[in-house]
Amino acid sequence: MSKFKFKLNQEGVRDLLKSEEMQSILMEKASSARDRCGDGYSTSLHVGKNRANASVMAETIEARKDNSKNNTILKAVR
Repeated sequence: MSKFKFKLNQEGVRDLLKSEEMQSILMEKASSARDRCGDGYSTSLHVGKNRANASVMAETIEARKDNSKNNTILKAVR
């Protein structure tokens, strides 16, 4: 058996998850999902303490009703 020990560089991983490249990938995925949802949906990007987060939201009342009834955002993300 090997006595190899692996220690993850947490600061490096955190920097990777908050990087500009990761933010562009997340916005690309969120924009793709928003386009599949239709009109009335929007995207946003937030860089938190440990990572960047992208989200798709229903903005209009019609979109909120559609999402509530059909789970539109969830289906678009799959």
